[in-house]
Amino acid sequence: MSTNVFTGAPKALVRSIALAAVFSAVAFTGEVAAEITVSASSAAAFTSSINKFTSTDFLNGVWRRTAGLSVPASSAAIAAFKPGVQIKFADGQVRKITRVYVVGKNISIYVDGGLLDGSKVGAPRTISTVVNSVTAPSTTAPAPTAPSSSYSVKLNSFTSTDWDKGIYRKSPGFSIPDTAANKAAFAVGASVKLADGQVRKISAVYDAGAHLSVMMGGSALSASAVGYPNSVSVVSATAGTTTPPTTVAPAPAPAPTPAPTAPSTTYTAGMNNFTSADWDNGIYRKAAGFSIPDTSANKAAFVTGASVKLADGQVRKVTAVYDVGAHLSVMLSGTVLSGSAVGYPKTISVVSGSTGTTTPPATVAPAPAPTPAPTPAPTTPVVSDGSGIDLVGVNFGSGVFDPSNVPGIYNKGYTFADESYYKRHSELGFKLVRLGFLWERIQPKLGTELDAAELGRIKQSLDYAQKHGIKVILDMHNYYRYYGKVINSPEVPRAQFAETWRKIAVHLSKHPALYGYGLMNEPYNTGNNMWPQTAQAAGQAIRKIDPTKWIMIAGDRYSSAFHWQKYNTQLINDPWMRDPKNNLVYEAHQYLDYDYSGTYRNRAETFAPMLGVERVKPWVEWLKKNKLRGYIGEHGIPDFSPSAVVATDNLLAYLAENCIPSTYWAAGPRWGENIMSLDVQSGKHRPQLAPLQKHAAAKKTCSTIGPL
Repeated sequence: MSTNVFTGAPKALVRSIALAAVFSAVAFTGEVAAEITVSASSAAAFTSSINKFTSTDFLNGVWRRTAGLSVPASSAAIAAFKPGVQIKFADGQVRKITRVYVVGKNISIYVDGGLLDGSKVGAPRTISTVVNSVTAPSTTAPAPTAPSSSYSVKLNSFTSTDWDKGIYRKSPGFSIPDTAANKAAFAVGASVKLADGQVRKISAVYDAGAHLSVMMGGSALSASAVGYPNSVSVVSATAGTTTPPTTVAPAPAPAPTPAPTAPSTTYTAGMNNFTSADWDNGIYRKAAGFSIPDTSANKAAFVTGASVKLADGQVRKVTAVYDVGAHLSVMLSGTVLSGSAVGYPKTISVVSGSTGTTTPPATVAPAPAPTPAPTPAPTTPVVSDGSGIDLVGVNFGSGVFDPSNVPGIYNKGYTFADESYYKRHSELGFKLVRLGFLWERIQPKLGTELDAAELGRIKQSLDYAQKHGIKVILDMHNYYRYYGKVINSPEVPRAQFAETWRKIAVHLSKHPALYGYGLMNEPYNTGNNMWPQTAQAAGQAIRKIDPTKWIMIAGDRYSSAFHWQKYNTQLINDPWMRDPKNNLVYEAHQYLDYDYSGTYRNRAETFAPMLGVERVKPWVEWLKKNKLRGYIGEHGIPDFSPSAVVATDNLLAYLAENCIPSTYWAAGPRWGENIMSLDVQSGKHRPQLAPLQKHAAAKKTCSTIGPL
């Protein structure tokens, strides 16, 4: 995208690729040595296996460059391994935990002292917490042993082809509400007592949206004996009839069947606030329907067959309900509603019977709501064997705002996202971030050392990313220019560009959240086609410091995927640029509007469903032909176009088929009410979220960046 709609200045791209594990800059080459075991009945130490993988950074799950290791992240392990707790290694030594990061399915544990020897203390060995040892005071005490039998919870109430009264039909398991207390109590290894008195061990726990699927050993359970409305309890020791454990397949996320009758009391909900070609103040324009927040209370109240009372007094029957990401689309009998009469900021209520004026039922078509973002199916909580990279992320662009005023004043013309944005987008499911910065800010004078303050801000951003399980691609967002002068001009020699990247690698290459180096955002009018040699020089300078992390090489002509083969085939003339051992990734950008700019000036423009696929396909075919890797650093759509949502859904599906990651433009602070931003000041509904979350939550089947 060539202009920043919000600032009126050249657009900044920010890409941060998320981290599947705190140490996952390498592909895992093994599997978890053993499941975590918890003694639910004694005050003995908590013991965990160590993740088994070896690479240039790890030896048997032990970090080669600093004192640390990686273990599977179960609820029990998260509770046990805290800063200040002492742990005992296989060779007998005891060390204190200094830092802990929970990242995806893994916990990264740092300890005091010198480097650990992976051959002596790594997988397949275990580590244990030290009980009753003399330790320095800790702000967080180690987790206690399994809860007592006083903790009980009701089973979820739903029945479907897979579930019967909250009991899984195909293997032993049950579903309970997903609360912090339940997560802490129902941990792998704990014993649970069922309604019929039998006690079983928990073998796996899956977080499935608003529910926890708790799996156990033994045979399938009888819902009539132990299902809803019964409860289940955590016990301190095995008692009663214990069924021996067996290996079970993970249960899918529950799909509750809605209650058949409307509530007996009135329940009121607020309408969603958005207006587009399809919606008017949260009221669907093409058929009788409205949109409300997707909460558990709203789901329970607004069910098919219930009667709802609108703001103008009329009462209608609910004919269908669609779960669409963060929203519920509720369809009604009768004719189309008036958004001005019954829409936002008014409310809507569920009533126990028909009162007021009821519109007679009419046949209606369901609203084509934004593509839903389903709850991801649970996956076995073990370390990745190298598969499962994250393919969907976002750009944080505020670090490149106000490019006409450089270096500029921090927190006036530009800023970087604070921790809240990393937390928000991690919780939305985005584990990749492209983080934009400007060359003039990190190095205000060519050939000098990097600016300590700006470097510190980038390091702080990486720390936030690390804390919330995100991997970052650094994006020098300069369009092949430094203070307006092109690289390879007398004022900006190529060697200085390469040297700047070498210095950045010296300072940041060892940060565990760093995923890759984006050499240059959207080069254009580069002059004499010198970008291929310039990119190679910078890449080789980085490789002197960092031999492994990805290097993203953007294309000329604003990196347009559609125009790639006309402008960028010379990027790989040199064999070094084609060598797969160099971990190079070719970065393209693609927007859907008529001029490819991403400005979306024509609000009446519509987009064919496969437009995004058609535009990136020439670039993908070039990658395949030359056995190269690719990455879409920027794509984005406006909030007023339902057809663009469909085209984006198809684009992301096509990229996933080819194992090509992408980062959406844009997110983060200071976007105001920008039509493409995922973060707007008003907090209004963002229809772009639905396809992004859908594909971010999809099962991860790619072991590395493709299509190589």
